Amino acid sequence: MSKKSERVLIVGAGPVGLVAAASLADAGIPVTILERSAELPQDLRASTFHPPTLDMLDRFGISAKLVQRGLVCPTWQFRDRSEGVVAHFDLSLLKGETNHPYRLQCEQWKLTEAMRERFEAKGGVDLIYGVTGQSVTQDDDGVTLHYTDADGAEQQITGRYLIACDGAHSRIRRSLDIEFEGLTIPEIFLSMSTHFDFAEAIPDLAPIAYLTDPEEWAVLLRTPSLWRVLLPTDPAMSEDEIKAPAVMEARLQKLCPKDGPYDVVHATAYRVHQRVAKEYVKGRVFLAGDSAHLNNPLGGMGMNGGIHDAINLAEKLVPVWRGEASADSFGRYERQRRQVCIATVQEQSMRNRKMMAENDPAARKAYHDELRAIVADPVRHKDYLMRSSMLQSLRDLETVA
Repeated sequence: MSKKSERVLIVGAGPVGLVAAASLADAGIPVTILERSAELPQDLRASTFHPPTLDMLDRFGISAKLVQRGLVCPTWQFRDRSEGVVAHFDLSLLKGETNHPYRLQCEQWKLTEAMRERFEAKGGVDLIYGVTGQSVTQDDDGVTLHYTDADGAEQQITGRYLIACDGAHSRIRRSLDIEFEGLTIPEIFLSMSTHFDFAEAIPDLAPIAYLTDPEEWAVLLRTPSLWRVLLPTDPAMSEDEIKAPAVMEARLQKLCPKDGPYDVVHATAYRVHQRVAKEYVKGRVFLAGDSAHLNNPLGGMGMNGGIHDAINLAEKLVPVWRGEASADSFGRYERQRRQVCIATVQEQSMRNRKMMAENDPAARKAYHDELRAIVADPVRHKDYLMRSSMLQSLRDLETVA
């Protein structure tokens, strides 16, 4: 192959793509990232960073910057919308297991911004904006990415490997005919952001709170500047109906009555999927992040799991690139990360949703009693936190051949 092709191509400049790029560039591997947006996306999607993710980002000198711009949350809780606190979880129990015994609430665009600044300072990563990866072809020596530029013209670029981080509707995954197995959750999720401080109105409210209710569960997440509210919504409603100001106002007032209207500064309604790609590796092409797996946001595992994919894959790709390992090691990436996704991320997020929406009184009481018993027992409390913070799933990887 030509010298120009001696690089790894990454499709998608979200957190997963940028972390993969930084991992490879730090090992001396040239990287070209192709991003559909004209700039790095600055949306309000993921905002929760779990402890092991912050541990991983330490190697790039990024975690400290995120902590400065984020909100450290040493506790989180399950609540009942009528009865109040059910279980209060204390992440300080994880001291000694992680450098960051807390969740960090920090919008994901702050990570992408910090990563770009790092690329500009260190080099090794080229960013191409306003282009859309359409498909990939490959042979024994490398890959060719076929993409369209900002004018819609067809272009192509070559590399030795390609990492698809192009999201839930990944064109790269589809071009490889990789099945995306799973289901779509019936209700639509409505996320609203407001300046109203729920902590002043709701007694003993933690900055991250999951509210169970037989009629309508809710999630309250505090960020450095806003509170985010997540509510399930009737899928028969149109997006315009869901996001109608009067409808959102009524739902917020039902959740937490207050004098005067809420200021909703941002709202989005979206369908939620639980899906896992049947293959994470196809020759010289790899899937990571949302292109490989989707889960509901209850537990904040989506972005975190994607970053864990990126780090794991880079640890396999670097020695292969250097001739120190065979391509067979890529199979371990697939086995490890698919197992974590299915056995941990998917299972935990589905369990959270079931518990929050449970409407059988006996089952609800059993859930709540179990949670109270867990937090009352220091050993069970820590074990629960090890799993919910994703630390345990990373430990379990070592047993996957």
